[in-house]
Amino acid sequence: MDKIEISRERSNLAVGLVGGPTMVIDYGGLRLVTDPTFDAPSSPDGRLVKLEGPAVTADVVGTADAVLLSHEAHFDNFDLSGRDYAAEAVRTITGLHAAERVKGNVTGLEPWQTAELTRPNGEKVTITAVPADHGPADGLRDEWDNINCEVVGFVVTSTGLPSIYVSGDNASIERVREVAAAFPQIDIAILFTGAARVDFKEQGRPLTLTAERAADAALILGSPRIVPAHFRGWNHFSQGPDDMISAFEDAGIRERLQVPEPGIWTVRDPA
Repeated sequence: MDKIEISRERSNLAVGLVGGPTMVIDYGGLRLVTDPTFDAPSSPDGRLVKLEGPAVTADVVGTADAVLLSHEAHFDNFDLSGRDYAAEAVRTITGLHAAERVKGNVTGLEPWQTAELTRPNGEKVTITAVPADHGPADGLRDEWDNINCEVVGFVVTSTGLPSIYVSGDNASIERVREVAAAFPQIDIAILFTGAARVDFKEQGRPLTLTAERAADAALILGSPRIVPAHFRGWNHFSQGPDDMISAFEDAGIRERLQVPEPGIWTVRDPA
């Protein structure tokens, strides 16, 4: 298949990786962007190190109809340029408490609450916030029962279009089971992987899905297309594409895994 670069031109359905957790999703004529990160390589907090800049600039991506922001507390998911980008988006959808700290037209949702967008043809798009745990099950929880910080995932649905699950920074298979129970058909799963680890949190245990857990999640969801994100570009990602390919091969579902190339559409239906 010919490689087609991500651009301002919109498709009926398309999914492509900008870098890190930042995915561009064209959905029925709308442009959705997950966890925007457009900064150059840097170490914004002096501990985490960004190793790669975005494969596509914010100008090329263009204004988002909606930013789907899993959380705002960490630079690897929401950097300085990402904050500026979200402030100019038509709308940002995020967690209830995160919404208080994000500029622009922001909607805060608790898990299982929904927001609606309108496609150019008048059909509605439903964005459902779904639960996520940003660390191990026995991790330290805050006053709102969040591990590490408040994180939400999203399920995107609309008439005549495939359903899309965006996991956000989730490390929990139990949370994936909850999503699968609520949405028996997930056509495309964008899983934040990389087995992110930092020695100063949760004894260095994974804060996002490992490759093996991503394969388990794929089996639970039953999704025919799995597109990983959040697996390259930062020093705290402990697993990469080869680990995911090996895990999916071991699970017997290698054909479902579509490892994205930054800057190139991984999924694209221009019709």
